[in-house]
Amino acid sequence: MTNLKTGDKAPEFSGKDQDGNIIGLSDYRGKKLVLYFYPKDNTSGCTAEACSLRDSYQALQAKGYSILGVSPDSEKSHVNFIQKYNLPYPLIADTDKNIAQAYGVWAEKKLYGKTYMGILRTTFKIDENGIIEDIITKVRTKDHGEQLL
Repeated sequence: MTNLKTGDKAPEFSGKDQDGNIIGLSDYRGKKLVLYFYPKDNTSGCTAEACSLRDSYQALQAKGYSILGVSPDSEKSHVNFIQKYNLPYPLIADTDKNIAQAYGVWAEKKLYGKTYMGILRTTFKIDENGIIEDIITKVRTKDHGEQLL
């Protein structure tokens, strides 16, 4: 569970997107950002979430938001995911989990009685000044775009 709160300054980060470009929070200065963390490319919940954001992309852009996804998957995995589902926004390959740790979303999880480390599906809305304006921890994957709007 993240220790960050609404009103906090968003932690600085940088990482490689699907094309090997370095993207960081500083690239979004003066812009609003939807920064969403998800566990894994091409899984049912993550695909539903990514496609919901794709379908709401223009409406979110009209409200001034850029979208950036982050998962521990590789750049190659992100390329395939983006191409398969025609995603119009970049995905960062956080393979070392540094960004997830900075945002407090790399944590212990339980599934079928097993405990393991993984991404807590979480979305941060960050304003033009790098301040967190909302944190969504109960993500509705199938209609996450509407949830943000």
